Amino acid sequence: MTGPLAGYRVIEIAGIGPGPFAAMLLADMGAEVVRVERAGSVRGPAPDGAHPDISRRGRRNIALDLKHPDGVATLLDLVERADALMEGFRPGVMERLGVGPDECLARNPKLVYGRMTGWGQDGPYASAAGHDINYIALAGALAHYGRAGEPPTPPMNMVGDFGGGGMFLAFGIVCGLLEAQRSGQGQVVDAAMVDGTATLMTMFWFMSQIGMHDQSQRGVNMLDTGAHFYDVYECADGEYVSIGSIEPQFYAELLRLTGLEGDDEFAAQMDRGNWPHLKERLAEVFRAKTRDEWCEIMEHTDVCFAPVLRMDEAAQHPHNRARQTFLERDGFTQPAPAPRFSRTVPEIAMSPAHDGQHTRDVLTAWGIPAERVDALLDSGAARQA
Repeated sequence: MTGPLAGYRVIEIAGIGPGPFAAMLLADMGAEVVRVERAGSVRGPAPDGAHPDISRRGRRNIALDLKHPDGVATLLDLVERADALMEGFRPGVMERLGVGPDECLARNPKLVYGRMTGWGQDGPYASAAGHDINYIALAGALAHYGRAGEPPTPPMNMVGDFGGGGMFLAFGIVCGLLEAQRSGQGQVVDAAMVDGTATLMTMFWFMSQIGMHDQSQRGVNMLDTGAHFYDVYECADGEYVSIGSIEPQFYAELLRLTGLEGDDEFAAQMDRGNWPHLKERLAEVFRAKTRDEWCEIMEHTDVCFAPVLRMDEAAQHPHNRARQTFLERDGFTQPAPAPRFSRTVPEIAMSPAHDGQHTRDVLTAWGIPAERVDALLDSGAARQA
């Protein structure tokens, strides 16, 4: 494997959403990540070809029955050989299975034990169910998405699940691995989506407390579609462009390229009282040309401009193609590993695996004797697809 995390071993207890995303990030960076599925999810031989869920890429897949004593014993044997473990169950589930932090750290004192939840391991909400929309609501983020006079608009599930969740879990695990190199001791990483989302809002806490962001209203502030110079505009063909001309020199370029240079109404850029009217005027200007025509005028300038692209369009845009931001693998278009490194270049180590596809190979490679692997498969404590 290549990438800056090559040589690290991580156990991923299968889950959904932010957990697999965090595991994908670590695998993209070169870590050897093994995904542990429920034995009951294996119902026959692995189908031909890659699993369609590209978030499972880069790691091998085994199936263990963690309600079977031998399945638990096998996981703990793997823990002895791992640098980190990550799980995304509600608080207490791993403890009831006998593979909680106490048991795992007793077997491997250097282990970094990453835990991914919505609400965190403690607190009044800790045991309740939830989804991204709930976590970003409680974190103080959802209230600020949306246009003036409209209800809050959930930003898909990128802020809680993936930004405040999966990325913070991956970051926490890497921090734990770095610290363990110095101290020789592992620890538990409590990654909660509500905590991570709150951290993502740091700049807006600052801005609101010095009067730069009115948190009592949506869609009236500079960065939430209130400003005429920071918004998306519909074009003549029904497509959209994005404008982010905040700084005076970029605003001047916006006015020049839209033909509004010298218009007195646009002179006072930061007069919030005039923003709704100026937005109407800019909207009229942008509706006069197609998205492609605006690209010809504004691309490669300092307006702070980009066309609003769908996923399929983004994959074909010349800038993204030049940087190879997206790639084709196994018949699926997908984002390439990020960020980039000059020397330890990340790559996708393998295609997304099916449940239990590598059980025998992984257990053997991680030091479980072949005869014991046979016994585990015979008893149902482990399953091979």
